[in-house]
Amino acid sequence: MNWVTWWGPSSARREVEKHPGVSLEIVPVDALTVLEGRRAGEELVQRGANRRPDAVFAANDLVAVGLLQGLFINGRIRIPEDISLVGYDDIMFASASVVPLTSIRQPSALIGRTGVEILIEEAQDPDREPRHVLYQPELVVRGSSSADATD
Repeated sequence: MNWVTWWGPSSARREVEKHPGVSLEIVPVDALTVLEGRRAGEELVQRGANRRPDAVFAANDLVAVGLLQGLFINGRIRIPEDISLVGYDDIMFASASVVPLTSIRQPSALIGRTGVEILIEEAQDPDREPRHVLYQPELVVRGSSSADATD
């Protein structure tokens, strides 16, 4: 699986190490944009079929949409038949792309609201114990992923 991002996801590396036969490659991008995703997709096309991943997890949906464009336009690679593709954020374009994009949805509005609440709390009482909040993301399965991209 490839992870297209601008930072190294150490937790993903640890998880992959638990599963024999599974590998992880990080494809760095300079920015989390459609154009950088397209560039990364073009890079994957140049590798040839035997060196391409079964799946790609993009750091966000913009990068994933660019990857989809780069893979299809430059290599006629079929999504998800040849490569499964998953993005992150579940932006509006995710469901409206040529191949509807599987994405991980996060509660952005709730995260923003909670961040403001915590900031106000800390401004009012700088000595208080910091509050940590964890939200569960949701996998939104659409047409860009399959259980096994080699099927």
